[in-house]
Amino acid sequence: MEQVFSYIIGLGAAVMMPIIFTILGICIGIKFSKALKSGLLVGVGFVGLSVVTALLTGSLGPALSKVVEIYGLQLKVFDMGWPAAAAVAYNTSVGAFIIPVCLAVNILMLLTKTTRTVNIDLWNYWHFAFIGAVVYFAAGSILWGFFAAVICYIITLILADYTADKFQSFYDKMEGISVPQPFCAGFVPFALIINKVLDKIPGFDKLNIDAEGMKKKFGLLGEPLFLGILVGCGIGVLSCKDGQEIVDKIPYILGLGIKMGAVMELIPRITGLFIEGLKPISDATRELIAKKFKGAVGLNIGMSPALVIGHPATLVVSLLLIPVTLLLAVVLPGNEFLPLASLAGMFYVFPLVLPITKGNVVKTFLIGFVVLAIGLYFVTDLAPYFTQAAQDVYAKTQDGAVNIPSGFEGGALDFASSPFSWVIFHLTYSFKWVGSGILVLVTLFLMVMNRRAILKYQKTMKN
Repeated sequence: MEQVFSYIIGLGAAVMMPIIFTILGICIGIKFSKALKSGLLVGVGFVGLSVVTALLTGSLGPALSKVVEIYGLQLKVFDMGWPAAAAVAYNTSVGAFIIPVCLAVNILMLLTKTTRTVNIDLWNYWHFAFIGAVVYFAAGSILWGFFAAVICYIITLILADYTADKFQSFYDKMEGISVPQPFCAGFVPFALIINKVLDKIPGFDKLNIDAEGMKKKFGLLGEPLFLGILVGCGIGVLSCKDGQEIVDKIPYILGLGIKMGAVMELIPRITGLFIEGLKPISDATRELIAKKFKGAVGLNIGMSPALVIGHPATLVVSLLLIPVTLLLAVVLPGNEFLPLASLAGMFYVFPLVLPITKGNVVKTFLIGFVVLAIGLYFVTDLAPYFTQAAQDVYAKTQDGAVNIPSGFEGGALDFASSPFSWVIFHLTYSFKWVGSGILVLVTLFLMVMNRRAILKYQKTMKN
């Protein structure tokens, strides 16, 4: 069983998602050719996103490493990045069975009307495997690992339902889509609280600037393309020891700026492929539900947040937070994690935050600032337990991607910085039965409340 699912996961999102979408399209009555084209467009979108992400990390990585070397910023928690974190998560006993277990939970919740999300974003199930694996190795019990993973999955589905309507109204062409990815969903409670606090500050409403407002107010400086060039050139300058080296490296500095600008410009174009491939599936699903499943009105397809990371506000805020997060990592007392490989995951913090802030760049930036500052501490705290899991996986697989350098601990911004991972881990591992009891009660309460909301929604739609 472990080998079968390891093989499936090993195909990668670019191969998995076209297969899933083609099968799903045929099942809901779309012609094979149209379903295949939809699946392939989604697959091409993932390939394009991987290429652009590699361009970002490949360009910034050496420059940031040079900055770390020049200013002596090395910290003890080594940034493994999300690919290594996913590899660790999926290559454990919890990860081997996470897909069938979570799909079974999803079906049970659909039948009991405690969710209206059909989560087909199988690749991102590694987040649930991650928290399960960390708890498993810390507690020494696979049952505790699966408990943590399932709790995280259920709460994520409920938050996907809670945010679905706002998500669909904020983003174009997202009807019938929700985002059941725990890294995104984990920041929703923070965003709701911080957004309300900011609304109560007198005069703050005058800072209501969205992406279009930035373009009008700052002209070329408000364009993600130009901001990318400026930030890229700035990091290039910081990677030089002195003025003479800056002069010598002008071609390199300008090249880094252009590459960063290219990332900012290409991401929105690539995410358009996801939307183009998704639309036929989404439309056909809604039509099928309307005809055949009148009692199940309002079901949503759970998809990756990669669909919407090309939004201008996400690009601008993520770009500005890259140098800010590096600075925070160095100046925050007690933090031991310096994010480098994980910086590409910055874009995934905001897909569910923007609908709450209504695209306000200032609010979104402040929320990102707070959650990432706290997230650095979460990564530092979980690093010893994640290192246990990574060392076990490396011993069994000899996979160089999950090999932590001697003298370091391992960590990753993706999901390890989420409140979900930290809270679920400590309630399950540190407080054992008492903490687990609290998690069960909170989860059951959320399920009951979500069921009431679903029944009310369906009754409203029928009338």
